[in-house]
Amino acid sequence: MRAIVTDGFGGPQVLQLTDVPDPAPGPGEVLIAVLASGVNRADLLQRQGFYPAPPGASEIIGLEVSGRIAGLGPDVEGWRVGDECVALLAGGGYAELVAVPAGQVVRPPQGIDLVSAAGLIEVAATVASNLTRVALAGGETFLVHGGTGGIGSFAIQYAAALGARVFATAGSTDKLALCRRLGAEAAFDYHDDWLGALLVATAGHGADVILDVIGAKYLDANTDALADDGRLVVIGLQGGRKGTLDLGRLLAKRGLVTATSLRGRPAEQKAAICAEVVHTIWPLFASGAIKPAQETRFPAASVAAAHEHLGSGDAVGKLLLTWA
Repeated sequence: MRAIVTDGFGGPQVLQLTDVPDPAPGPGEVLIAVLASGVNRADLLQRQGFYPAPPGASEIIGLEVSGRIAGLGPDVEGWRVGDECVALLAGGGYAELVAVPAGQVVRPPQGIDLVSAAGLIEVAATVASNLTRVALAGGETFLVHGGTGGIGSFAIQYAAALGARVFATAGSTDKLALCRRLGAEAAFDYHDDWLGALLVATAGHGADVILDVIGAKYLDANTDALADDGRLVVIGLQGGRKGTLDLGRLLAKRGLVTATSLRGRPAEQKAAICAEVVHTIWPLFASGAIKPAQETRFPAASVAAAHEHLGSGDAVGKLLLTWA
């Protein structure tokens, strides 16, 4: 099969499209013929050497795919060769074939193009599992940083569907407008005083829940932005991994700070999350309450260009690699 491998760590130029041996599905696994692969910021970190694959996972980059079942390992039920599917992966997605535990493979949501579906499962699983973890409820105030990325585009719509008051940060006039079109009550330019703007917009209340992809750079401001009994969940480290936390301020607000990663969870936890996505999220896509993010497609051979675009800060929505 063709796959994208890395020639050492570094910039997009280390990504190479080449032939590698086909994977074989083991017990409880299915083999997927990949139609499209989602491109995520975690992929950029892995390429740079900062986000290694979990033990036992493929070293090939890629955390989500769409395609069709190409083979079944022992003890797999409910799937037939040729069935359309999407899959949440620990690795291996930048390839024409990938073997995946069957619990992490689901049918795509009704009415969604199969290529577009490649960019849904990772963001849906990440956002839904984390907002469940911090129990975002209708009527609460929600803030997401990076509102026009794959995570942000989905999180704005999902939080709005839950009945929350939604706010977001983004980096340009066009992106702020997109956040509002997606369902944010207001959006703030992160180059400016987004914290002050949030407090004004919420009459000093702040955010009951913050979903943060930045990490250390925003830790101090996020603590200030929390409402009493607020919850901050960190899911990305674009702004660094080590910061200073004022425990006194957190204590006074009875605040919670938590950080999670989906990739390294045990297979049974990921299977449960995927099942919940099918039960809770897919109907929202089918009804139109949530729409797929704006997407940009790249042929697999142009993977370096895809990584350059995502790393530039100009990307909006989801990036996909397509396999002919």
